[in-house]
Amino acid sequence: MTTPGDGRADPRAAPDPGVADDQRAAAALLAVDPAGLGGAVLRGGPGPERDGWLALMRAHLPDGTPWRRMPVSVPDSRLLGGLDLAATLAAGRPVAERGVLAEADGGVLVLAMAERAAPGMAARIAGVMDAGAVALERDGIARRLPARFGLVALDEGVEEERVAAPLADRCAFHLAPMPLPAAPSLPDIAAARARLNDVRVPEEVLRALAGASLALGIDSLRAPLLALRAAIAAAALAGRDEVAAEDAARAARLVLAPRATRMPEAEQPPAEDPPPPEQAEAGEAPKGETTDAPLEDRILDAARAVLPEGILAGLGAGMRDAARRGAADGRAGLRQATPLRGRPAGTRQGALRSGARLALVETLRAAAPWQPLRRKGRTGGPKLFVKREDIRLRRFEAPQETVAIFVVDASGSAAMHRLAEAKGAVELLLADCYVRRDRVALIGFRGRAAEVLLPPTASLVRAKRSLAGLPGGGGTPLAAGLDAAREMAIACRRAGRTPLIVLLTDGRANVARDGTGGRPQAEKDALESAQPLRLAAVPALLVDTAPRPQPFAKDVAAAMGARYLPLPMADAQRLSGAVRDAAA
Repeated sequence: MTTPGDGRADPRAAPDPGVADDQRAAAALLAVDPAGLGGAVLRGGPGPERDGWLALMRAHLPDGTPWRRMPVSVPDSRLLGGLDLAATLAAGRPVAERGVLAEADGGVLVLAMAERAAPGMAARIAGVMDAGAVALERDGIARRLPARFGLVALDEGVEEERVAAPLADRCAFHLAPMPLPAAPSLPDIAAARARLNDVRVPEEVLRALAGASLALGIDSLRAPLLALRAAIAAAALAGRDEVAAEDAARAARLVLAPRATRMPEAEQPPAEDPPPPEQAEAGEAPKGETTDAPLEDRILDAARAVLPEGILAGLGAGMRDAARRGAADGRAGLRQATPLRGRPAGTRQGALRSGARLALVETLRAAAPWQPLRRKGRTGGPKLFVKREDIRLRRFEAPQETVAIFVVDASGSAAMHRLAEAKGAVELLLADCYVRRDRVALIGFRGRAAEVLLPPTASLVRAKRSLAGLPGGGGTPLAAGLDAAREMAIACRRAGRTPLIVLLTDGRANVARDGTGGRPQAEKDALESAQPLRLAAVPALLVDTAPRPQPFAKDVAAAMGARYLPLPMADAQRLSGAVRDAAA
């Protein structure tokens, strides 16, 4: 059982015997072919359910199989390998050290808190998984080491946090661990491994898995290939020399169903007259029916049966589950390099000044290969020669804060139509930003000018107070509102923050930039004020709150490079939900 829309196991629900059987099967299949299946993503926090699945997986592995556990903070020198500093200094010559990926060759690598892996680390692990080897060319060492392993990514993320796509796409199984009843006996993994390369695949199975992947809306080319590997492993585990229908069905449940983005449509056969009695007595199947459904239909039925109810509703409406729409870094903004704080992001060569932090081990690692040459012809003096080009400095990166700049049309036309709903929607969105720890700002425009009601702040109370005090009435100085939004966005970027503009207006501009009335000049000024936002690539969303969508509002959205969202009939709750989905 899973919680709707989340994919996590529900600890309050009784274990589903079918799902529990599939999770036990996933552990066994991964033990049979860890490198071929890529691995598994375990979604859920620490607990007995996750530990139980990991223990079962490890129990399946033959004795002596490598099992390495790695944090996301491991440096590249430990991940990929490099110079063994202590051995190099002792021997006086470069001595190579194997990295974690090479140490996991032939076994399993467990990546803790995988949702926090930096994009660079995820790309390096994915590259090694594709190549099956680590190509080491650094610190005066050139080696190629085998590294074929299965990855178990422990995903402890909340809300939008997810394992990076390059890793998730290469893992066959996406599981939410649940309590697993004890299995009566463990299968013979060694025999299944020996039989793996001899299993035949009928052409019908290939077509059925590819067709099922297409019917489920899966856009990854790896998914049907991983499903095929799972079906082969299932056949080998069952002692068969050829993939059977039940092997393909299990592969579809385990590999294809978690990746589904739409519900497959079940074909309904045309209604026909019942057969005559003598035909039925003879045991003849009615016309239009077959005694056995096509293999692709059986595979789709198997995948459809395990789709969680919460996801099923979203897929039935043609929507992706919210978990699949989040980026790897969530919605906390972009990342920027910082000199002294944040997450470690490797090292760089540079001069030791301006308070930079020395990476001592990396500095010694860079200097070690040159020691025999630097000591040549010298007598006495220091035992270690470090030059300026050896200096390595620590690098850090920290997420940029996101500033949601709400620009609200408080003119007379907007007040008459939708100002109350707009205020309610903005208040709900402000609360959403507060939960994500984003900063918020509020700009109102009415009469002849725009006013910054609230500079960027993390205080929800101040934001609500400023919004409640926003009066309505007067003209619509849209150009002034856009100018104020642009100035605030530029200031946010200078402060190292990521701006997002949400403009709520009915699009009836009638006050020019100089404060004079007149719709033609006001519209011209508004378009001129919108264009710099597009050139500056400021992400923006324009919500047209007029009772009828306005063509000019759409023109303004195009000029500022914003997404246009017409909402002629919506209350505050629906308006805020639409804005949140569009900005996701």
